[in-house]
Amino acid sequence: MNNRGEWSSKLGFILAASGSAIGLGNIWRFPYITGSNGGGAFVLIYLLCVFIVAFPVMIVELTIGRKAKRNPVGAFKAIAPNSKWWIIGAMGVMAGFGILSYYSVVAGWTIAYIVKGVTGGLTASHLDPAAIFNSFASNGFLQIFYLFLFSALTVFVVIGGVKNGIEKAAKILLPLLFVLMLLLIGYVLTLPGAMDGLKFYLVPDFSKVNSHTILMAMGQAFFSLSLGMGAMITYGSYLPDDDDLFSSALYVTFFDTLIAILAGFIIFPALGGAPTKAGPSLVFVVLVDVFRKIPFGGVIAVVFFVLMAIAALTSTVSLLEVVTSYLIDEKGISRKKAAIGAGIVIALLGIPSALSLGANKFFTKIGFLDKMDFVFGNIFLTFGGLMMCLFVAYKWGLECFFEHLSEGCDHVGKPHFNRWLQIAIYFICPLAIAILLLYILLTGETLG
Repeated sequence: MNNRGEWSSKLGFILAASGSAIGLGNIWRFPYITGSNGGGAFVLIYLLCVFIVAFPVMIVELTIGRKAKRNPVGAFKAIAPNSKWWIIGAMGVMAGFGILSYYSVVAGWTIAYIVKGVTGGLTASHLDPAAIFNSFASNGFLQIFYLFLFSALTVFVVIGGVKNGIEKAAKILLPLLFVLMLLLIGYVLTLPGAMDGLKFYLVPDFSKVNSHTILMAMGQAFFSLSLGMGAMITYGSYLPDDDDLFSSALYVTFFDTLIAILAGFIIFPALGGAPTKAGPSLVFVVLVDVFRKIPFGGVIAVVFFVLMAIAALTSTVSLLEVVTSYLIDEKGISRKKAAIGAGIVIALLGIPSALSLGANKFFTKIGFLDKMDFVFGNIFLTFGGLMMCLFVAYKWGLECFFEHLSEGCDHVGKPHFNRWLQIAIYFICPLAIAILLLYILLTGETLG
């Protein structure tokens, strides 16, 4: 097990785990659902959901990983031998496999748009952003090319290992991401209408808050932190036994939430109000149209899509690492062969998603990418998070959980902390996630 690797520092882990959590959803989904659910009111509810529901689950996953020093499958086998709980870990590996296949497609678009921005084929006044995107999305060759290009970048980082690959990349990419966001915020705040956008973003409108708003906030909090798929178990498995898991989980949660909040400070001022669209349309059409009309729009567009590419890469790396660590631990395959082999298979699986936005009639008709997102990005993740909480509460046992958590953690042993975490793991988190899962299954709505 010593050959698995270990983070060289606490900062390295925090940056890598934060990178895993920070993804495209922070930038293109959070502003939209904030805009359609009461602006500042939604932000307040989202923050409550992050620290009441998502944060305890983060602690659960990191603790399982550090205790077992294994991948998600091996972790459950180590802690609960001769039981079927390993299936939950297997679902996490499958979720990482499935999500990465279609996430790499969308991630590839960010590189394509960087190229378009640099070559001037994006923000010229005579170009229609919607036509640009539709033409690109329906070009099967380009879709597959950028899918494999981004997959190759992901594999390259993962091959480097924990210290020299994932951690080193995170130490470069995360600070760069933060600086780029601050630069963009500084610029968009000078635009006409920026203050109107900020007012909408920051001033709560509780008249738009209902039960659906709370579920949307809970879903965004849960999914944006990469919970339920074993990524945090995997990253936690590389932590030393004396690490303070409470502070590690808190830092990761804080930085992921900060990036989502900062994304709002870019989107709302740039649009002068609430986004009317989410997902690809917001980023690749609506914002591109804004970039066309502002001073230095071509440069701003390139900076923005570099930011998007960084956020995407730090997430795809963690997804591939989940699968790679499984192959290393359980199958005895070398890291290089595991990363390359998994990367190729996952990229091949991503081809139907790449062709499902107009390049192929069959895959477009069935909405292959959206269905993959619904199954792996919503059902698998939610069910996985629910079962991890139940595993700690009713199988491993909170006494054993707290015993391991207490190693290096100054907070454990304090009655108010223990009581809060017990209630969260036993009752609050399982109930909240179960309601979320039931809502997804009954409505077919994606919440992350």
